[in-house]
Amino acid sequence: MRDYFEQSIVCPHCGHHTRIAVDASGGDQDYYEDCQACCNAMRIRLICHEDSDEVEVRVDADDEQYF
Repeated sequence: MRDYFEQSIVCPHCGHHTRIAVDASGGDQDYYEDCQACCNAMRIRLICHEDSDEVEVRVDADDEQYF
């Protein structure tokens, strides 16, 4: 598994494409980063699949409502 790499993502608010640096050496992660274009917070989740040696990057607006 690559610990450090760049990933292209799309802002869930405005659709702006950007690249982020991913550090998967710490395992699964859940953090926020502001979009460079619209300044809204994007929730970024890294999911490390050790069995397949892959890292999944998920990006969402974190505005889902649960009832």
